[in-house]
Order: sequence, then C-alpha cells, then structure tokens
Amino acid sequence: MKIIKKSFFFLIVMVLLIFVAGWLYSRTLHPTYNGEIEIKNTSEDVTIFFDAIGVPHINAENQKDAYVALGYVHAQDRLWQMELIRRIAAGRLSEMFGKELIATDKLFSGLGIEERSAITIRNLDKNAASYKMTMAYLDGINQYVENGKTPIEFSLIGLEKEKYTLKDVYNVFGYMAFSFAVAHKTDPMLNEVKEKLGSAYLNELTATEHENLTLIKNEKNPEITAAFSKAMHRLMDVLPISPFIGSNSWVLGADKTKNGKVIFANDPHIGYSQPSVWYQAHIKTPDYEMYGFHLALLPFPLLGHNKEYAYGITMLENDDIDFYVEENNPANENEYTFKEEYLNYTFVDKQLKVKGEKDTIYTIKVSKHGPLMNGIIAPLATEKPIAMQWIYTKLENQILDVAYTMSHAKSLTAFKEGASRLHAPGLNMMYGDAKNNIAWFASGKLYTHERPLYTKTFLEGASGKDEIAEYLDFEENPQAINPKRNYVYSANNQPDSVRNMLYPGYYLSEDRARRIVDLVAPKNDWTSSEVAKMMLDVTAPSAPEVIQELLKMLEVAALSPSEKIAVHYLENWKGNFDKNEVAPVVYNRWIYEFQKNTFADEMGEGFHQFANTPLIEKVLPVQVKRDESVWWDDISTKDKVETKQEIVSKSFKKAYSFLENQLGANVEDWRWERVISVEYKHPLGESALLRKYFNVGPFVTSGGDQVLNNQIYNIDATGYYKVLAGPSTRRVVDFSDVDNSLAIIPTGQSGRVFSPHYKDQAQKYLNGEFVPMKLNQAAILKSKNILVLKSKK
Repeated sequence: MKIIKKSFFFLIVMVLLIFVAGWLYSRTLHPTYNGEIEIKNTSEDVTIFFDAIGVPHINAENQKDAYVALGYVHAQDRLWQMELIRRIAAGRLSEMFGKELIATDKLFSGLGIEERSAITIRNLDKNAASYKMTMAYLDGINQYVENGKTPIEFSLIGLEKEKYTLKDVYNVFGYMAFSFAVAHKTDPMLNEVKEKLGSAYLNELTATEHENLTLIKNEKNPEITAAFSKAMHRLMDVLPISPFIGSNSWVLGADKTKNGKVIFANDPHIGYSQPSVWYQAHIKTPDYEMYGFHLALLPFPLLGHNKEYAYGITMLENDDIDFYVEENNPANENEYTFKEEYLNYTFVDKQLKVKGEKDTIYTIKVSKHGPLMNGIIAPLATEKPIAMQWIYTKLENQILDVAYTMSHAKSLTAFKEGASRLHAPGLNMMYGDAKNNIAWFASGKLYTHERPLYTKTFLEGASGKDEIAEYLDFEENPQAINPKRNYVYSANNQPDSVRNMLYPGYYLSEDRARRIVDLVAPKNDWTSSEVAKMMLDVTAPSAPEVIQELLKMLEVAALSPSEKIAVHYLENWKGNFDKNEVAPVVYNRWIYEFQKNTFADEMGEGFHQFANTPLIEKVLPVQVKRDESVWWDDISTKDKVETKQEIVSKSFKKAYSFLENQLGANVEDWRWERVISVEYKHPLGESALLRKYFNVGPFVTSGGDQVLNNQIYNIDATGYYKVLAGPSTRRVVDFSDVDNSLAIIPTGQSGRVFSPHYKDQAQKYLNGEFVPMKLNQAAILKSKNILVLKSKK
C-alpha cells in the first residue's frame, strides 16, 4: 500500500512539474507587450502603446524608425504567417509540409512571379521613400528573427528561421495578384463546354453575363472533365494562406449623412484562416500618421485611415489572364508557330526541396504568351500546349509604390495618381476624406485585343490575330469622383462601360451591389452605427425572385402536407439568411438539385467545378426564367426530352427527401443554424491532436452567400455549409467623429497561440460587434501595455 501511495504521490508531482514546465514554456512564447528591448538601426527610441485588443500604436520621431518598429512587432505577432506566405509564390511549401504540396509548389513556382520580382528589384529606385521604408521594415523583421522568441509552429515542424528579403515582399504581391484571379478556374471549363457541347450550350451560359446587372456607374464630376479547372481548385484549396475572393465597400458623401461628413465602409472578403489575414498597426510621427491593416510582409497597408482620409479596396474581378493554344513545330517540339514563323521556347529549370524526400527537378517551357500550363498542372483536358499570359508578370511592376502612395497621399489627386499606377491585380480603390470628397477608381491595366474576342475560352497563339492591341490610359478606366448621387460603392459587380462595351471579367452576381443601392439610395441621414448595422445585413434580393420562378413550375396541389409547409416558408421568404430561418435551408438544397439536374448530365465531372464558380450564381436567375433551353433535356435518358417543369419538380422532390432524411420530418425544425458553421483553421489544426489548440471554432453563424454579411461556402451534396470565407475585417470611418471609428476582425490580432489576443475578437465578430480604431493620442497614452524599443547607439 505504501508503494502505491508513493507511486501515486510521485505521479502527482510529475504531472504538476510537467504542467509548470509547460506553463513556463508557454510564457516564453508570448509576444512582448511591456518593457524595453534594445534595437539597432534607429536614431531614437520608439514607444509602442498596445491597446486592449493588442494593436500597436507606434510613436516615433521619424518614419524610418517607425517602420523598423513596425517590422519588429509585426514579426513577433505574425512570423509564422509571414513564413507561410513568402513560400507560396516561391514554391517552397513542400519544404515545410512534405510531398503533398509538390503539385502546388510546381504551379506557383512556374507562374513566373519570382522571375518578375527579380527584374523589378533590379530596376528599383533605391532613393525612393517606398524602397527605404520597406528596407527599414524588413530590418525590423530580421532583428526579431535574430533575437526574438521562436513561434511554436517552427518547433513543432522542425523549421529553422530565415532572414527576409525584398524578394519575399514581392512574392507576397504576386500571390495576392494570382489569388484574385478567376480565369484559371473558369476559362478551361468554358472552353470544354464550347469544344465538347457546342456553341448553343456555351451561349446560354455566357449570355447571362449581360443580364441581371447592377452596374457601377462611371461619373467624373472632378463529357466534360474540367480537369484543368479541377486541378486549379485542388491546388488552391490546400494552400495554408487565405485566398482573396470578393468584398463590399460604400462611401457616403456629406449630403447622405446625418452629421454632414463622409462615412467610409469597407469589408474585404477573404478566405478564413487562423491567424486572421490583417494585422492592424497605427504609426504616428511628427510628419505622418496612419492607422492601417497590413498583409503579412507588406509594410504599407492596403486598408487605412487617418484624420484626413480613408481608403480601402475590393476586388475588381477584371479579366487579366488569357490562355493561348500554341502550335508546336511538327519537326521540333522546342519551337512553336507565331505569324508563320517558328520561335524558340524558353526553358526555365526549377528545383523544389521536399521535406523527407529527394529534391524534385522539372523544367518549364515558356512561349511569348507565358509558361505552358502542361508542364505545371496535370492532367489537362487537352494535349495541346496551353500558355498562360498574365498581366502581372507581363508588365512593369510598380505595386510597392502604389501601396506607399495610397498610404501617404496628401490629397484625392495624389491618391488617384497612386491608383493609376497599378497594373495587376485589378482593384476597386475606394476613397473618402475630411474635405467631403468621395471617389471610386477601377484600378488595373485594361486592354483591348486585335479583334473582338470572347476571352474566357482559349485564344489562338499561332495566328497573331488574338494579341493585345492596346493598353488603355487610366482615364478610360471606370471611375467616379464626387458623383451627383452622393455615394460610391463596389461589390465586385460589373462596372459601367469602357469604350461602349462592358469590360470582360469574372464579376459576381448583382445581389450585394443591388442590396447596397436599395439601402443607400433612398436615405440621406446615415450615421456610423447604421452603416455598421448595414454591414451585417443578410438579405439576398434575387433569392425570392428565383423562388417565385421555380414555384410557377411546381404543382403545389399535388404535394404532401409536409411538402406544402416547405413551400409555405418559401412563399413568405424575403431572402434573409438569419439563424432561425427555415427557407434558406430549403432554398439552398432546391437550387443545388435544380442546377445539378439541369447541368450535370452534360457536364459530368465538370459540374462540381462549375457549381462553385461565380458564373453559376449569375446563370441561376437567368436560367430559371427560360422556358426553352438546350440544358433542360437530360441526355442520359433515351427517347425522352425533359421539360423545365419536370426538372423543377424532380429537383424539389429530391430536395425535400434529402432534408427530411438529414434534419427530420418536422419542417419547422429545419433552421439555418443547424446546417451552417464556421471554423477558422490553422495549418497545424488539420491534426486532430492540435485542432482544439490552434483552430478557432467551430461556431454557428448567420449570413449567406452573396448577402452583405457574405458567408461563402460550397453548395454541394453534403447539405452542410461550412463557411470558407467572408468579411476579413469590417471597418467604418466617420469623419464627423474619426477618433471613434470602428473595426473588427474574425479572430484576433496575434498569430501566437499563447497570446491573449489570439482569438479575443472572435465572439464579438460573430455577434456583429465592433471595437474602436484609436487615433486619439490622449486615450492611447493611457494604454496599460507599453513597449519601448531602445535605440542601440
């Protein structure tokens, strides 16, 4: 018995020692929010006040010192995130995660991002302020790498820290630009529809690009496999960093607000992840001030404000990628045809380091149009050489200066000049200021071709007839400056005409844009609290209209009593995706079955790719109105041609049966909250052992796809909607009370799992709450956590 007691006592002591050791170890992994740290390469001490949510308010005597400090504190909170994002464009993820990421590394390393970055860096003006401040920021990061605490993720996967370079910054820009693009997921699929099904099928899909549009108005007053698309989806889905997807923004002029000053609103929609994509920081020097939202490794914020102006972005969704079919020389596959001549392919050798495996070595062929996708993605649906021409790698890159100018503009004119220098990715630049100016600029290098083309299918590489003819001057880009309607907005929808045509792109459905206009236009006494509430709106205006079209084809009298109850919910639905609503559950399942029964028989495996592209959301409200369509017939049935009514009725029956099996016989219990959830995932959270420590959630949420509170999910066979993306931040800047402007991010400011700010905003975000973006210096000086970076003389 004594032996048992002693063993038990020993076991208790060991558990306590392990607990204490673990606690002490975790304390070494906290970011440092208090005290003094000696730092090099600053002329004066820098004082950093951390507010209640962990945002650093950097007070420095000059901008260079401020950017050294920014790099240091950004790294102590987000070094792991920085490490991930710098490796994507360089094709270095498999060094960390092993052979499963080789295919993704081949894709990104083959796009030419690194090669273009090297050219850009060679040609940079080393005396430019943008260059000097970026190098100061990198210096701060590297001082933390050298002297700071190593994030636990590095220890868990056995990764050594490395210094950061300017090339890493440009690689982040490159990844951002590519993640904005949609062409690589859509064009190859549409090309297969054209080649395998014919123009009648393609025309019905593409005609929807010119119907049901809410245009952003210009105004200046000053068996289809879809192998290519499927491969792209697969390669992008495994990325450990969030892709950029959509966004909302609206800026209300003085005459639209109660207090007679501009109100600025912006919520970019980005893939959810942990840590959150944005890092907030407030810099104040004698000659500069900016409260900004930074991507990892970017010194200049893409979203920001001070007491003079506010700016933000949404994705323009313009088409800046063209795929060309090349023709090889029959006698020499290392040559290809262009305008009846043979040109040599360029060869680029690549070597990927793979954790626990031998290096992977491969070669990329590059034509005048860009790298051949055949050597990067496997399998493709064609043996023909397919080259990708991308404006980002084709033209001069001034994006660092663009970001610097946006965050340092002294006027609307200066901001516009910065916006004009962006070549890719296409962005809607949103602006509002204390002088009551508002503006929207569609930024990016737009262009025309030698002849009228539908650019979402493959172009001819050999003839020379499908080449870019002209790059447009920025003044021809869609834009609005102080329009008479007194507001500007963007929700990734189609902008008004360029040269009397709708500029091609992958613009999203009109729902969010239409909802913004419906809410903003009639009201002229907006307050910041009302704008904040509007960001949480969950109504899709087109959804009830789709339902009404479907119900016209449904013989309700022939339905069972329970089926009629489901119809009753739909008939009385206003399109809102609140947690307790029943109609969204029925609606989502019905449209899934409707789209599947309409398109899947012709598309085969390609339907699953089509079902989660922006195009299908634009096709839906047009297709439901068509009485005649080549898509209604189910080609798998012999000696029978199905009608629209048969497709609609069959789809409803299948939807009801599925939901009854999934959620029970009581239709009243089919609430939206039972099928929708969100979890903010950390790359190490994929391990079941680590999930509860690194992931945040899962949570029940509200909202739906293409409502203002945009919760983006796949509509598929599962019947559950796991939210993949949404508002990466919500910001409201009111120039009548700019010191009390509002924001929120999905989880927290820090990427360090032991930090108190790892997930301290998560519940507030879900509840629709906001926290202040502090600019008032008196309030900032009262901060409890103060870190002084002492200048090492």
